[in-house]
Amino acid sequence: MLKKLFAIALLCLASQYAAAKDLPDFTELVEKQGAAVVNISTTQVIHNNQAFPGVPPGMDENDPFYEFFRRFAPPAPRDQETQSLGSGFIISADGYILTNAHVVDGADRVTVRLTDKREFKAKVIGADKRADVALIKIEATGLPKISQGDPNQLKVGEWVVAIGSPFGFDNSVTAGIVSAKGRFLPQENYVPFIQTDAPINPGNSGGPLFNMKGEVVGINSQIYTRSGGFMGLSFAIPIDVAMDVANQLRASGKVTRGRIGVTIQEITRDLAESFGLTNTNGALISSVEKDGPADKAGIQASDIILKFDGKVVNSSVDLPRIVAATRPGSKVAVQVWRKGKLREVRVTVGEMPGDGVAQHGGKRGGGAEGGVTVDRLGLTLSELTEEQKKELQVDGGLLVEDAHAAAARAGLQRGDVILSVNNEEVRSLEKFKAALKDIPKGRNIALLVRRGDGTSYVAIKLDEK
Repeated sequence: MLKKLFAIALLCLASQYAAAKDLPDFTELVEKQGAAVVNISTTQVIHNNQAFPGVPPGMDENDPFYEFFRRFAPPAPRDQETQSLGSGFIISADGYILTNAHVVDGADRVTVRLTDKREFKAKVIGADKRADVALIKIEATGLPKISQGDPNQLKVGEWVVAIGSPFGFDNSVTAGIVSAKGRFLPQENYVPFIQTDAPINPGNSGGPLFNMKGEVVGINSQIYTRSGGFMGLSFAIPIDVAMDVANQLRASGKVTRGRIGVTIQEITRDLAESFGLTNTNGALISSVEKDGPADKAGIQASDIILKFDGKVVNSSVDLPRIVAATRPGSKVAVQVWRKGKLREVRVTVGEMPGDGVAQHGGKRGGGAEGGVTVDRLGLTLSELTEEQKKELQVDGGLLVEDAHAAAARAGLQRGDVILSVNNEEVRSLEKFKAALKDIPKGRNIALLVRRGDGTSYVAIKLDEK
């Protein structure tokens, strides 16, 4: 019996040893690349401009306690300092360092500490909040630098290593795998993030993400968390995106991006069917900025952009990134799907002045009284008054007074305005009914809907009853 137990124990140890041999060894990577990773600490000075710092902020001078606080309350310091920590990595031997824009945002002083404990005051060369990338510089030479990898060669499931300063613990090493590629986060339309499960915590921001060759493939930028700590969802900016930003910041101190002046939305399967497409690829244009680059090129609402400057637009989230990466002033070919046919137009790309290249359309409320019911859609509609047309700046349309059945399931609401049916403008109830007359039951139709200041397409399946 003892021999049998001993044999089983040996078998377990052997299997554990074999499993351990299959695990990756990160020691050589860390030894070679760790010295290029730096700790970044920032200090922001908050100025207290109150004439009498002891008085609570906002207290009226006529308050009976004002004089008491002015005379006897201990005065608050005139200036207060707040400090924060982050990470970064050296990209050139003469002291250029990459980090996140949010690490140095608003900082009055930036200090860089190397692994050999030397400290340097850093100058912020430039920061781009849209990509969350900043380039800083220290006065030093002969520094160790990272090797740049190709994030496009990363495979989901591949091992990656993060080095940084979580919670101020310098040169902490964590490892995980690539969970996904090309992730687009809410309000982050310009960066196709690399998602990993490598443990990332506050302080890791700005640090490098390495592949197993010891090459940097990304900048650790964001985490998804409900507790403030790691929960298995970490996001890194691809290094090619970051280096493009860094090169622009180094050359001019700013980043320029292209824009074409459209509002876009995702194509659902129902919308694809209504537009005669066999798949959901592309970006559906729900509105075009008047006199913008797209408008001047002849691009129209209801066009579906399939290619931009030779690059395939697989999803609506691809378009803002592709357009933003195009040099302003470039004249590019745009392939669009319009009313069942492929067309090509040429657009002269403009320069983005503010937020957004192509924004996903939103819709807001409205309201009206009285109307006619269209049973096939579950809608009660009325024609717009001249006053309403003037207010909305439209030539026609039908006001939704009630939505139920298919219309309610599609998300239509009281106060919406229907501008077109399958790309045909509707200016009267008769024209609206005529547009539905020859459409078979069970087919999807596309309604262009105005809600508040936004327009977007809604797919509705005609009632089969």
